[in-house]
Amino acid sequence: MKSKFDREIEERFVRYARIDTQSDEKSATSPSTKKQYDLLNLLVNELKEIGAQDVTLTDYGAVIATIPATVKNSAPTVALLAHVDTAPQFSGTGVKPIVHRDYDGRDIVLPDDPSRVLSPKELPYLGKKAGDDIITASGTTLLGADDKAGVAIVMTFARHLLSNTNLPHGPIRIGFTPDEEIGRGVHANLPVDLKADFAYTLDGAALGEVVYETFSADGAKVKVQGVSIHPGWAKDKLVNALHLAAKIIDTLPQATLTPETTDGRQGFIHVVSMNGTAASAEINLILRDFERDGLQGHGELLRKVCAAVQAGEPRAHITCEITPQYRNMRYWLEEDMRPVELMREACRQAGIEPFSIPTRGGTDGSRLTEKGLPTPNAFTGMQEIHGPLEWVSLQDMSRATEMCIKLAELWSIAGTAPAEHQTDRRKATTDAATLVDWSG
Repeated sequence: MKSKFDREIEERFVRYARIDTQSDEKSATSPSTKKQYDLLNLLVNELKEIGAQDVTLTDYGAVIATIPATVKNSAPTVALLAHVDTAPQFSGTGVKPIVHRDYDGRDIVLPDDPSRVLSPKELPYLGKKAGDDIITASGTTLLGADDKAGVAIVMTFARHLLSNTNLPHGPIRIGFTPDEEIGRGVHANLPVDLKADFAYTLDGAALGEVVYETFSADGAKVKVQGVSIHPGWAKDKLVNALHLAAKIIDTLPQATLTPETTDGRQGFIHVVSMNGTAASAEINLILRDFERDGLQGHGELLRKVCAAVQAGEPRAHITCEITPQYRNMRYWLEEDMRPVELMREACRQAGIEPFSIPTRGGTDGSRLTEKGLPTPNAFTGMQEIHGPLEWVSLQDMSRATEMCIKLAELWSIAGTAPAEHQTDRRKATTDAATLVDWSG
C-alpha cells in the first residue's frame, strides 16, 4: 500500500545508506569509527533545519533532540531511537542502493554479483511484497537497512510532527546512537541524557512486529595454558594448548545447543572464535537463552566441560570467565506492559496487524530497559540483515512512520508515567566500554 511518506522515506534512506558507517569492535573509542560522524553530523544539521530543539551531539557520539509537546497535559516523555552504524560482518563501503519499483514477485538478481539472488521461494516474506518498492544493495556490500531504515523512519516522523503542530503529542525525544552492532550503543550516560519515561527502538523486522522479548546474553572466554617445549624434545613433556582447546569444543554439544540446531525459544552455546599457539590458546563463546535459569545452565555446562578437560591434563591450566552482557527486556516490561500495548494499538489504528515473537538477539532496548528505561522494539521492514542479500520494503518503512505518529498521539492521552519511571536514570551505572554482541 502506497503512502504519502514513500518519497521522503526513499530519499532519506538512499542518501543515508550510501554513507559508510561501519563500526569496529577492535576500537576503544566512542564512536568506534570516525566515519560514523559523517552521518551523525548530517543528522544534527537536518534536525536543526526541520526545527527540532535542544539538538546535541554528545561526547560519546549520540545525537539527541527534542520535539516539544503540543498538548498541555503532563504526558510522559517518549523517545524514539535508531542506530547509525552498520555491522562489521560484511562490507559497508561503496553501498549502491537500488530501488526495484513495483516488485513483480520474481527473483531479484543483484547486478554487481549476479550469483547473489533474492528469491521469493527462499525468502517467503519477499514473496508477500509484490507491488511494493523493494530496496537492495548491488551485490558486493550490505545495504545498511539495519538500521538506516530506522534512522529514515525517525527523521521522517520528526519532520512530520514539527511541520504539523496541530497533531497532539507529548514531549518527544529523538536519539541516534553509534556502535549498536558491536554492543556499545547504550553509553552509561544515555539513559540520563535522554530524559525520557519510555522509549522505542526502531530496529525490528517484518511489518507489525512488536518486540518485547529478547535473548538474555553472556559472553565467555576460555583460556588454556599448555606446556611449551621444542617439538624435537617434546616426548612426555609438551602439553599442546590447541589440542586441549579443540577437545573443549569437541566435548560441547554438537547436535543440540548450537545456533544451527536451535530455534524458537531454544537457547545455545556458540563458539565464536579460537586462536592461539601450542603454548596457549583462547576460545571466545556467546551464551544465549530467554530465561535466567537456562542461561545459567549453559554457563554451568561450559564450566563442567572445562573442568573435565583440565582433570584429564593436570599440567595445563584452564580458566573459564563468563561475563554478563544483556538480559531479556521482558523481565522488566511485563511489570508495565503499557509501552507494548500502546504500540500494538498504534499498529491497529494505522491499519497494521501487530504480532510479537521472541527475538533471537538483542537491541539497545535490552540494555535501556534493564537500566530503567522501558524500551520495546518496533518494526522497520529490514530483512536478511548483515549480508549482501539485505533488503527492505519502502512501504514497510512508511507504515512504520505512520505507526509512530499514532503512537505519539496515544501517549499524549495515556496519562503520566509511573513514579518509578520518571527519574533516577542516574541509578543506571554501566561501564561504557562493555562489549555486547547484540547480533546474537
